[in-house]
Amino acid sequence: MKFKKIFIWLGIMILLIAIAVIGYMIILDLTFIDALYMTIITISTVGYREVAEMNTLAKWFSICLILVSVGMLGYLLSAVFKFLSEGNINEAWRKKKMKKEIEKLNDHIIICGAGETGIHVIKQLKIRETEFVVIENNLEAIERLKEIGVLYIFDDATKEEVLLEARVKTAKGLITCLAKDADNVFVVLTARELNPSIHIVARAHEERSDKKLRRAGANNTVSPDEIGGKKMAAMMLSPNVQYFVDNIIDTKNMSIDMEEIVIKEESELINKKLREAKISEKAGLIVLAIRRENDVFIFNPKADEVLKLDDKMIVVGSKEQIMLLKSMSKESA
Repeated sequence: MKFKKIFIWLGIMILLIAIAVIGYMIILDLTFIDALYMTIITISTVGYREVAEMNTLAKWFSICLILVSVGMLGYLLSAVFKFLSEGNINEAWRKKKMKKEIEKLNDHIIICGAGETGIHVIKQLKIRETEFVVIENNLEAIERLKEIGVLYIFDDATKEEVLLEARVKTAKGLITCLAKDADNVFVVLTARELNPSIHIVARAHEERSDKKLRRAGANNTVSPDEIGGKKMAAMMLSPNVQYFVDNIIDTKNMSIDMEEIVIKEESELINKKLREAKISEKAGLIVLAIRRENDVFIFNPKADEVLKLDDKMIVVGSKEQIMLLKSMSKESA
């Protein structure tokens, strides 16, 4: 916006100079270069000798030109000085660099909203070193994102062009946690239309919004109030279990992680029993469950359970162990 104001006033100054040049050419019958010379020495008030004898009309014209131009030039210089003193050049350079980084994103996650819920999502993804970009239109939230050091777009996430700028067509996932359910529904609808294969997780403030979000195209919905209530009950009934689960998610405190790994084509694990696959021996991690089509879960699978194409294994282990199993399953790391 400040860039725009400076360019507007600069344009007005150029227009004023053009009018002054034409005025001197007409009033004093001067050539273009002489009229331009008269205009510049008048506006700058340097006091050089006039190129022609000044008549009364030319004097009044010069007085008006000085009064108008000095005020305008003073405002323009103060605006430029303020722009430079506030570090706007560095800010503009940083935004340009960040825009280029966003344009390179592929197979990333888009987070819509950096409020109370969104900021926790951002911190978790940053801990897990996942590529993501945040869309936020609140200045206070933007300042917080700058401190954290993440990619962001300062705009409205409900706009289709903003989602396109965030490269929704090449993103693997989208998390929308805006303040209003109606906005979340609109984001889900737009994202699903632009990228039919994207995985969408949406925040639901009201219980009845769950169905609307799923109809709009959300794969999963989350109610922070419901999750908070369940966690508080779990911390009361089984505090040590809850502590363990929390610290698996928060990898800053423990060296283990919980991950979902999909068995892809050409994987050595297809049609092998868990015993034959020797996942524990080769990768050194634990397979907690296997998820198959139609949300069929096999908890604590037995050694003779046969692994199939597109099976999703829920595993616990270190980052290195998980990376090794991803290589075995041919899932992109």
